Amino acid sequence: MSRIGQKPIPIPNKVQVVLNKNDVHVEGPKGHLDWRLPLGIDVTLEENVITVQRTSDQKQHRALHGLARSLIANMVTGVSEGFEKKLRVVGTGYRAEVNRQKVLVLDVGYSHSVSYSPPAGITLSVEATETVDGQTHTPILVSGIDKQLVGQVAASIRQIKKPEIYKPCKGIRYDGERVRDKEGKAAT
Repeated sequence: MSRIGQKPIPIPNKVQVVLNKNDVHVEGPKGHLDWRLPLGIDVTLEENVITVQRTSDQKQHRALHGLARSLIANMVTGVSEGFEKKLRVVGTGYRAEVNRQKVLVLDVGYSHSVSYSPPAGITLSVEATETVDGQTHTPILVSGIDKQLVGQVAASIRQIKKPEIYKPCKGIRYDGERVRDKEGKAAT
């Protein structure tokens, strides 16, 4: 039995959930999200509580049970509170800014600036530069209502200039990420 799949999902007062056969529509103050249920999964809504059940004990249905519950819970949380991920641009001379067109412009050691246009539903913001352990950190905040999309955008931005393992003071990293300092070749 799936422990996660059996947990009921409480619905906050400001969130509305509509179930149409295999479609789940969740609407709240921050926006709305839609998702189609996989075959073998049933969802019921009673007294502001959603429960997720599977129709059989087939291996595929067991695997999708907890996943479906987690995705619906993330939809409810996203439209009521939203999700955010924080990245840090670390390095001397490395800069980040969001221009008027809401495009992130990064100067991260390449001969040209790198631009990143976020998909619809994602908001990017750059906070004030901080100095931590003698290094300049420029925080980038990725926020939106879809948890999966927020994580994908943060990963795409990090991919532009991943932290270097030989010089861990350079690159784009997640907030709180520890970068392993690898030793270079020793001269004999």
